[in-house]
Amino acid sequence: MLVAAGLGSARADDNDYPTEARADYVFGCMAANGQTREALTKCACSIDAIAAILPYDKYVQASTILGMRQGIGQRANEFRSTKMFDDKIAELRRAQAEAEIRCYRPSAN
Repeated sequence: MLVAAGLGSARADDNDYPTEARADYVFGCMAANGQTREALTKCACSIDAIAAILPYDKYVQASTILGMRQGIGQRANEFRSTKMFDDKIAELRRAQAEAEIRCYRPSAN
């Protein structure tokens, strides 16, 4: 029984994205890719793949940096020109690329 409980908590750590964050991603993804059942399936797959690769705190950091880069002025420029921020966004982009391969490319069934 203790072994099963230990496995359960390890899986919870792997799935640290809150439901609200997953739903927000899926809504945005579907807005960009169509409001169809197929889009829902692919978008849900995509956030699951990203969550399997990138811890939630790193996802939030990269998303925040991307949002800040869209602004204007000195503060936005600082977010655009800092190498550390580029590295955080690169991690997110790699996870997104892997999610695209897993979820959007036709499978060879």
